[in-house]
Amino acid sequence: MNTTREPGNELKGLSVSLVVYRPDIQQLVQTLTSLARAYEALKESHPAFAFDVCVVDNGGLPDMTAAFDLLRARGATCSVIAGQGNVGYGRGHNLAIERAASRYHLVLNPDIDLDRQALAHAVDFFESNSQVGLLSPRIGDEDGRLQYLCRRYPTLVDLFIRGFLPARVRHLFARRLARYEMHDLINECDVVWDPPIVSGCFMLFRTSVLKKLAGFDPRYFLYFEDYDLSLRTHEVARIAYLPAVRVLHHGGGAARKGFAHVRMFAASAFKFFNRFGWKWL
Repeated sequence: MNTTREPGNELKGLSVSLVVYRPDIQQLVQTLTSLARAYEALKESHPAFAFDVCVVDNGGLPDMTAAFDLLRARGATCSVIAGQGNVGYGRGHNLAIERAASRYHLVLNPDIDLDRQALAHAVDFFESNSQVGLLSPRIGDEDGRLQYLCRRYPTLVDLFIRGFLPARVRHLFARRLARYEMHDLINECDVVWDPPIVSGCFMLFRTSVLKKLAGFDPRYFLYFEDYDLSLRTHEVARIAYLPAVRVLHHGGGAARKGFAHVRMFAASAFKFFNRFGWKWL
């Protein structure tokens, strides 16, 4: 197959990677549908922008022809990487990142719905701010409320309270959690420069920055790979929280997903703190 690109396309395009394992097919189709609509809006202001969507199948992906047709009808190219088994979240994305030949690359969860103008606003911001290497959006929950997914550097206590305490107890630590989740800075209106950590559910990079960092650290199977990558990004570029870029997140915490996820969360936390430094209280 001829994979030659037109000259300059590598400077104009946007690539997207989604890693799935036994996905909720209805939600995945919803995510891809919102992605198609966001690309349609992007083309209104950037008609020459190439668009490549890669789904990395860590296991259990059904036939996606119909969903891909929505993207292809708008001029996108779509592909699936399969056969590697369940290699984990970060390593899965790295398979797609290694192939990316775009100006921007979006690391996207399969439980995210994009606002129609999300990509257009993001690309405009990147092209007006050359120092930005990573952009994080305004993330809402299913009721439309702001999710505070930008973070300061965590302590073990912060992680335990947020991830494992029931809501009726967690409210006792509201002030502490508000500081960790940057409630004093994150809002619906203001750009926030250089939040220490941003969520992996939607990380839009300059591809050159992402490749310089060699993508995600493959030592994390699941959880904390976004914390790690955020902190490393600060070494080479600036990060911006941009509330004009709006997405909806359907995800949940590790404790609500069962013991296997709790175990993976703990293992990844250990690797993270060993690398960047332990903070207890």
